[in-house]
Amino acid sequence: MEDIILESTITCPECHHQKMEIMPTDCCIFFYECESCHTLLKPKPGDCCVFCSFGTVKCPPIQQGQSCCGENI
Repeated sequence: MEDIILESTITCPECHHQKMEIMPTDCCIFFYECESCHTLLKPKPGDCCVFCSFGTVKCPPIQQGQSCCGENI
């Protein structure tokens, strides 16, 4: 099994502000407010969370080959 990466940099699509965040391993983050412009980010269609849509690294469940709901993909 590969190591799970827990750090991901989220980039706001509105103002391009970037911030490194630690991803939780026990839940998904569906909403994220940009600390610069206060845009509320939501996952893009087909993505499970904001890290999968706007982060440099996919969320831990996707890295493990699972969905965020715990089902295999």
